[in-house]
Amino acid sequence: MSLARNILLRASRSAWLADELRRRAFFRRATKRFMPGETLDDALGAAAGFAAVGIGTLLTELGEQVTTAAETEGVRDHYLEVMRQVRSRGLPAQISVKLTHLGLDRDRDLCARHLRHLLTGAEQSDSFVWIDMEESRYVDATLALFRTARAQSDRIGVCLQAYLRRTPTDLEALLPVSPTIRLVKGAYSEPPSVALPSKRDVDAQYFTLASRMLEHRAAERVAGRPTLPVFGTHDTQLIERLRDRAKALAIPRDAWEVHMLYGIRSEDQRRLAADACTVRVLISYGSAWFAWYMRRLAERPANVWFVMRNLI
Repeated sequence: MSLARNILLRASRSAWLADELRRRAFFRRATKRFMPGETLDDALGAAAGFAAVGIGTLLTELGEQVTTAAETEGVRDHYLEVMRQVRSRGLPAQISVKLTHLGLDRDRDLCARHLRHLLTGAEQSDSFVWIDMEESRYVDATLALFRTARAQSDRIGVCLQAYLRRTPTDLEALLPVSPTIRLVKGAYSEPPSVALPSKRDVDAQYFTLASRMLEHRAAERVAGRPTLPVFGTHDTQLIERLRDRAKALAIPRDAWEVHMLYGIRSEDQRRLAADACTVRVLISYGSAWFAWYMRRLAERPANVWFVMRNLI
């Protein structure tokens, strides 16, 4: 891991730094590259703009590791309202949630109940719920809750992180339940014993895992909603390699998706969508943006220079 990335990830854990910088107007302005604003209306407005050019979206309210029952209930109710508004506006948008935002740290059973409520809301609004993956210490609990939810509904997907050494085993264990998986590279600070430290190794493992997902999709014969391989990446060369692999396996273009982040490679998002690739953009919003923002910078430390130019 590069020194700059390590520093940024360590900074993301600082409550003092979060409090200091969130109050600085110039730093809030810098976040505009990666989020349209702090309110749901800001996010819905951005989603409508993407819909107009044939791009779907994922909406996520920033926040994690909440500790009170009241907070978790508020998060649950917020996402139910998001799905209602998305349906009423006719937007091609889904929700993406962190389980610690739903109370995983406080009470796993409570978190599971909230997740069931969100699935009920997704059924009623013809929507879909994504579970984001967090730090490695949450993987076992996250996958267990996903398995339980997947047995109840096919309107749920989970994120896997390619940089974790355990992910090839996790993927193979999940494939028999016909999962919908979003594969990302990973953005948390993890020790080398847990995560691959080399970018080259992460890239190689990502392509191997992504290829396995496509192969499973090509061979799958199941009733109901089939597996949907989803690739969360901004690496356009990697996307082209995956397109070639999907074509070789005779997988239709609408049978897999690319997910990207708001504000990153916007022109490529539109180019891919115009070329019959199904693209969704993850739109984050909310006031608890500091840790998330530092992880976005850490994904590509050159983004720090963008921030510095904004500040100057």
